[in-house]
Formats: sequence, structure tokens, C-alpha cells
Amino acid sequence: MSLLGNLFRSSIGRKFLMAVSGIILVIFVTGHLVGNLQIFLKPDHINGYAHFLQSLGPGLWGFRFVMLACVVIHVWAAVTLSIENAQARGSEKYGVTKWLSAAVASRYMKQTGIVVGVFIVYHILHFTVGVAQSDTFKAALPHWTMLEDAKELGLPLAAKGDVVHDVYSMVFLGFSNTLVSLFYIVAVGLLTLHLWHGADSMFQTFGLRNKKWACCLRKLVALYAIVYFLGSITIPGAILSGIAKPAAGTTAASVLGSCSACTTSTSAQH
Repeated sequence: MSLLGNLFRSSIGRKFLMAVSGIILVIFVTGHLVGNLQIFLKPDHINGYAHFLQSLGPGLWGFRFVMLACVVIHVWAAVTLSIENAQARGSEKYGVTKWLSAAVASRYMKQTGIVVGVFIVYHILHFTVGVAQSDTFKAALPHWTMLEDAKELGLPLAAKGDVVHDVYSMVFLGFSNTLVSLFYIVAVGLLTLHLWHGADSMFQTFGLRNKKWACCLRKLVALYAIVYFLGSITIPGAILSGIAKPAAGTTAASVLGSCSACTTSTSAQH
């Protein structure tokens, strides 16, 4: 009990909790992105994947609870450490040179964290809960009949003929809104800055960022952040620009694709 108490009471313990919760959240957002990139495949892929997650039932809610706990712990640790550091500095002022030498991501961790928090809440309300959706979006919340077995990753995601939620159409309809897509791109950009500095700090917290490895680790973190950002904005960017067209037969095609181009360009998929 004393060890657990020290984790929450001491500065070192809070840094450790912040780092561990950060690692879990980094793994989650990476997996979330990989799952979302299935939007560029046939509707069966992402719809079967979403159906599998929903079929987990209590397991899915347990996972969501763990993620929520990680977010709460991460934010709490960040706030308490920030207050503690401010009190320790007192009236001390940093010189201009020292301020300029700090990384942009490091200087704005608090601000990016706030925007990212707002984005997460909106994202959940928009795509998970469904209360932040337009009437057109709600009216089009569709179902999809699987055209073939979806067994990616060796898991029985969904079988041919199963009626599942058409997440494919939900993504297209959601990101067809210019404001939603632009907000998503900006928020993901700030999240990337947050991940960039946060991942770098995690290595330091665990004592892995020494003189020998510091340069390589920073380059690795930078590469991850760039790939994550580009992968994330590809989805709203492709949909908003019209590069990605909804597949024929989906609700998204009927709502967005009154144009013949939507049906024609994707008819080969079926």
C-alpha cells in the first residue's frame, strides 16, 4: 500500500504514472489509426472490424474504462506536476535564450493537451455516442450486409451475410463536413506535437535517454510523430478533397454520391 501511495504522492511516482499511462495511450492511438485506415479498403473490412469490437460486449467497455482511467491519471499527473514546478520556480524568470532553446512541443504541452482533450470528447460524442451529429448523418446511420467473410488478423470479425453497422459510411459522412475535417486535422496536429514531446520524455523518465541513445531515440520519436500525423490527416484530407469516393451500394454513396462519379469509380469493388 505504501508503494502505491508513493506513486501518487511523490513527484517521481507521478512522473512514472504519467509515463506509463502515456505509453498505453500512444499504443491505443496508433492502433486506432491502423484500424481507421481500413476506410481505404472495401466496406467489409472496416465494418467487419467495427462489428468485432462491438461484439466484445463487456470486454469493450472494460477496455474503454482502462483507457479513460489512463487519460484521467495522465491529466492529473500533468496538472499536479505543473503546479509543483511552478511553485518550485517561484518568481524565477527564464532567460530569452533558454526559452528559445526549448522545443516548441515542450513549451506548449499544456495548451496542446487542453485542445486534444476537447477533441477527444467531441470525437467520442460524434462517432461513438452519436449526439454531435447532423440530422442528415443521423438519418443515414445505416447497416451493412457483409458481402464476404472478414477474417483479418486471423479473427472471425464477421461472416458473409451478417448485418453490421456501416461504419464505413459513418466515416465518409462525418468527414464530408468541412469544419469537422479541418478541426480534426488541426487537433491531430496538436496531438502529434503532444505525442512528440511526450514520447521523448517517457524515454527520459525510464532512464533510457542517455548520451549514447539520445540522438537515435529523438529521431525515432520524430519519425513516429511524422508518420502518425500524415496517416491521420490522410483520412479527412482524402474524403474532403474528393480523392476518396464512397463505394457503390453504401449509404455514403447515396447521400454524398448523387454524382455518378461516386458510383462509377468504385463499382469495380463489388
